[in-house]
Amino acid sequence: MRTTPIKIFASLMSLTMMSAVSAAESPAVNNTYQMPAAELQAVVDAPRGPSLQMGPQRKVALLVSLPGLPSIADVAQPELKLAGLRINSKMRAASRFEFGDGMSLLDVATGKTRNVTGLPTNPRIADTAWSADERWIAFSRWSDSGVELWLLDVEKASAHRLIKEPLNAVAGGGFTWLSGLSLSTPNTPQKLLVRVNPLKQAAAPVAPTAPTGPNVQESLGGKVTQNRTYPDMLKSPADADMLDWQLQSQLAIVTTKGELQRIGVATTLLAAQPSPDGKYILATQLRRPYSNMLPISRFPQLVEMWDMQGKKLKTMTERPLRDRLPPGNDAVATGPRDYGWRSDKPATLYWAEAQDDGDPNKEAAVRDTVFQQAAPFDGTNPESAPKKLLDLASRFADVEWGRDDLALVTEYWWKTRDVHVWRIQPGQAEQTKPELIFSYKSEDRYADPGNPSKRINDFGRSVLRTAADGNTLFLLGTGASPEGDRPFLDAFDLTSKKTTRLWRSAAPFYEQVLTVLDDAGKHLITSRESADERPNFYLRDLSTTAEPRALTQFSHPTPQFKGVQKQQINYKRADGVALSATLYLPPGYDAKRDGPRPMLMWAYPEEFKSAAAAGQVKDSPYKFNRISYWGPQVMLARGYTVLDHPAMPIVGEGKQEPNDTYLPQLKMDAEAAVDEVVRLGVADRSKIAIGGHSYGAFMTANLLAHTRLFRAGIARSGAYNRSLTPFGFQSEDRNFWDAKEVYQAMAPFNFADQIKDPILFIHGEQDNNPGTFPIQSERMYQALQGLGAVTKLVTLPNESHAYRARESILQMLYEQDQWLDKYVKNAKSN
Repeated sequence: MRTTPIKIFASLMSLTMMSAVSAAESPAVNNTYQMPAAELQAVVDAPRGPSLQMGPQRKVALLVSLPGLPSIADVAQPELKLAGLRINSKMRAASRFEFGDGMSLLDVATGKTRNVTGLPTNPRIADTAWSADERWIAFSRWSDSGVELWLLDVEKASAHRLIKEPLNAVAGGGFTWLSGLSLSTPNTPQKLLVRVNPLKQAAAPVAPTAPTGPNVQESLGGKVTQNRTYPDMLKSPADADMLDWQLQSQLAIVTTKGELQRIGVATTLLAAQPSPDGKYILATQLRRPYSNMLPISRFPQLVEMWDMQGKKLKTMTERPLRDRLPPGNDAVATGPRDYGWRSDKPATLYWAEAQDDGDPNKEAAVRDTVFQQAAPFDGTNPESAPKKLLDLASRFADVEWGRDDLALVTEYWWKTRDVHVWRIQPGQAEQTKPELIFSYKSEDRYADPGNPSKRINDFGRSVLRTAADGNTLFLLGTGASPEGDRPFLDAFDLTSKKTTRLWRSAAPFYEQVLTVLDDAGKHLITSRESADERPNFYLRDLSTTAEPRALTQFSHPTPQFKGVQKQQINYKRADGVALSATLYLPPGYDAKRDGPRPMLMWAYPEEFKSAAAAGQVKDSPYKFNRISYWGPQVMLARGYTVLDHPAMPIVGEGKQEPNDTYLPQLKMDAEAAVDEVVRLGVADRSKIAIGGHSYGAFMTANLLAHTRLFRAGIARSGAYNRSLTPFGFQSEDRNFWDAKEVYQAMAPFNFADQIKDPILFIHGEQDNNPGTFPIQSERMYQALQGLGAVTKLVTLPNESHAYRARESILQMLYEQDQWLDKYVKNAKSN
């Protein structure tokens, strides 16, 4: 058919009009990194305080100075993404982008610091580890050629490279101290157990340029399982070969003189745990077959006991591919798991085993049993056979060792949030009945008894600290209360079960105990802060009424924010559930004088099994007003008022699941927060934005879809289509087919046509968080764009779930500021 000139002209006009419409709806964008306002940039580039790592003897502390944020050039270095790992292939190490750039030593007694000498110009300090006697600090340094092992002599405050062989740090830091010494003999030579690359290892496998065939996955059926959606999975046989090559390493023993002795053979080593006496190694190796759907933690493993020459003494367990775990957050694999060493014994191993096939839906009086086994492990001594320590009615969570007549075992059941802590006597020939010490709900912050203080024993391991009577523990807790968090130190009598309060943080400070220095519980090292004073470290003596002595004097990183007003507000939602939030107001702002301001709310929903727990107050009004680029407080610099972490509880009491009524509760939470800030006169009801990261982004999209409370939204790195996470998300452990209506009702993607207010999406292009794949934001944006909504999608190259590069952070702030300025601050009031 012949085309006439008139038809050609009409077609051209149609294309021209479509282009004009497209240009109007999709404005030109600048695809280069943008700089935000100077006051926002100043927050990003504010000096960062050093990290403090207290020595095991509490006499000296290591201060590691931290440079500014890494550049996008650093973050864009090539990475391997294999079985949930992200690997810097050049370094043979897990990817990392934050390093220390200097070291100093703080003397606790005098408060004086000494700069460490001997460091190279660009040290790039990665992992650090104190020796038990506090004479040495081992640390790794990333050089251009690999991960180097360095040693710091504490007495001389000097550092040097210890060995020439690079470390293999793909699975862990690559080094750990071998204890095996008594602190009463300080001249005993110190040694480290390290992982180095194999000698004469073949070159890394090269993936074929052309495929040899399809990548096939097949299931032969079986029980219903609960495999969530994971990123960075293996995709081909070549990926599996590369994973093996990267993990191939050999153990070696290194002295503080730099002498190195390789032991055993090279293998795909995941972990190597030396016994407290330094005579045995619990080695965990990777085994095939691998999975293209599961992370490396679920791959088959071979767990063996080795001697210090690398000779196998016993196979402890062979764990198969864990691809068929039962449904539920309380599900575990069958067989031995959670291996560890008793820290109070030379070489006694412990572990847990499920007694209900790992299935939380199966009726069982005993869920887990905890065992122990003492050396030797070669079967030569009948006395060293495995022995049962105790049966548990729920899941084994943790154990803290003290001595033969004192250990604390914690069990937990996620479904009910029940926590039980038992005292056992692990060294008794005949096991006595476990004694219940604490019982509470994990979500009940007010009832949390705190964590026991520890000390370092002769093996250089942490054990429970008791008072001189041997019967009193010291408990350190956050002290959650209706007036906010007030950290405490308690003495707990193991016989009477009575608690005596020794100390509690008091206004106008937020102070928490970092460590107890003596068995009397009198001398403490604390971290203290206030609204305008950043955290510093103090030495406190409870036997006097004197003020604590400052050990550090870190200055305010953003002095321009001194005077920021912070208050804890309490209110209720429509059904009577108590809520709280932290309100931030710009310096000098007065609501009565200045009137309501545009506001940014930033939140993150949480699930609870009781309304009482949901209504508990979090945070403290006396914490330092840390103005970070990551949170919402940075917008104070632009004149906004900020409501941080307004409680968004989703409650499901009894047999009801929280998410069964997710939307009605979420709307009540948001309505209550908006009503309260309007009542206080600090927010203009027509100029409030809502935002959040991850599950907070999911919340943001839902609130814009189901309410008109907010003028605009900011959703960072979220998930919006729950059919893409069919085997659970967040705390939801039912699958899509068991709770289809819940999944559908909670997915804002299904209600995209109801979003009438502008929403900004930001997402890292290489998000490594289960469930929040970048496609979630891409498809949500596509839906809204197609429906004619006002929306924008910004994807940040080379960024994961949290953004790391300076350029990315600056771009994020630029986008947030522009969005709020256009659609909130300058919006017309209703």
